[in-house]
Amino acid sequence: MRDPYEVLGVQRTASDGDIKKAYHKLAKELHPDLNPDDSVVANRFKEVSAAYSLVGDTASRQRYDNGEIGADGQEKARYRYEYAGGRGGPGAGFGGGFGGGQGFNAEDVFGEFFSNMRGGRGPGGRAGHARQQRGPDRSYKITVEFLDAAKGSTRRITLPDGKMLDVRIPAGIEDGKQIRLRGQGDPGPAGPGDALVEVSVNRHPQFRREGTDIHLDLPLDLADAVLGAKIAVPTIDGNVTMTIPKGANSGQTLRLKAKGIKPPKADVAGNQYVHLLLTLPDPPDAELTALLEEWASKQAQAAETD
Repeated sequence: MRDPYEVLGVQRTASDGDIKKAYHKLAKELHPDLNPDDSVVANRFKEVSAAYSLVGDTASRQRYDNGEIGADGQEKARYRYEYAGGRGGPGAGFGGGFGGGQGFNAEDVFGEFFSNMRGGRGPGGRAGHARQQRGPDRSYKITVEFLDAAKGSTRRITLPDGKMLDVRIPAGIEDGKQIRLRGQGDPGPAGPGDALVEVSVNRHPQFRREGTDIHLDLPLDLADAVLGAKIAVPTIDGNVTMTIPKGANSGQTLRLKAKGIKPPKADVAGNQYVHLLLTLPDPPDAELTALLEEWASKQAQAAETD
């Protein structure tokens, strides 16, 4: 496999942010959904994803830069060759050569080497085994609607090999969070890596989220504000009826208890806060205008007498 920095088109000194930006740009251009039936692009997408899995993670990037793992994400084998000194003590040479003296013994050295590769035991009863590593993780990014993130849903993604995978979006997931799918990454000696799915949540035209609470601006006409009313108010679970008190003011906030977001592990849901916004008729109502002019005139006269 090529050098992952070369695959992503960045310098070895690039910041984590620059690496992530380069990956997202390439993944967007090369995604199989945008390039159906193109095996060349599919392989390129796979290569880019594997490169990002290696250097997009701080720990694995450091190990790669230090030469501990290769561009394929696998451990680099390190074997220590030792020989025992002859009867004259350390440094006495090969003793009996390759035959049978007490010095260097090729059978001992290579015997331990191949024993380690087979996962057996070397001299002295030491357990030997080739280090194994899971396959590289794969990174994906999906966009979901506000209500799908709030209530939970399922989205389907296409893997580089063409396999379709349904991803469960947990209720209450926040924008930018990741979902880890165990065993859905690239294969490796010790099993496949994971798929890391970053979730981007679209904005909603009415709802705003703050933690587990939902905020909503509710237009209110003058009559309902002055006289009070019962009004249907949208929530993430559908409309509910809310009582508007008499004399309500623009900017006043009313609470709908437990009508916010309830994450899977939470005991209770958040609240929904309804912010009242007084609105006047458009175009202006002539009768209402005359009534308010008369009212304003009486208020002015009363103020003069005071």
